[in-house]
Amino acid sequence: MAASRSDARIKWRLSVDEPGFWPRPDLYANTLVMTGRLDEVDTFLAPHEDLAARRARRSAMARLGLARGRLTAARGDIDTARTEFEQALAHLDQLPFPYDGAGVNFAYRQTLRRVGKRREADTVLRNARDAYAALGARTYVERCDRELKAGGMHTARLAPGMARRTAQEQAVARMVAAGATNQ
Repeated sequence: MAASRSDARIKWRLSVDEPGFWPRPDLYANTLVMTGRLDEVDTFLAPHEDLAARRARRSAMARLGLARGRLTAARGDIDTARTEFEQALAHLDQLPFPYDGAGVNFAYRQTLRRVGKRREADTVLRNARDAYAALGARTYVERCDRELKAGGMHTARLAPGMARRTAQEQAVARMVAAGATNQ
């Protein structure tokens, strides 16, 4: 009886790991990265990356590349992470998937920001923001605007009269508007 139970587990495991079982393996891989289960990501990603490459599925290669970029960054190899994100964006070039491109740019930005590359990070985030805006994804646009604003980046989509102010200037202006004085 123990042998048949073991055989059933092996068959189940093989079916779960079969490329194509997961409709979006990139989401699971990202979850593994975000929860710190880095040792499991390579094992999970490799067959999906191989299948996507063999079948020349550029959109799948891009989404899996986002996960690979996050994994590489989590392991501290920022140069390789940059390459992974850039390759993911290249896979999406000329494809009608702006949401996927925005997602790759957003993840890329998070990686750059975490290693202190704020100027580059904000440029990448602007790309994500523009794609989300073109899609009408207001929640994501607002998220990008908050992050740009927090980083001190000027944005024309801020409240009227505040568009050309730095984050510090905006804070002072709000205090003055609330009745504070320079005394």
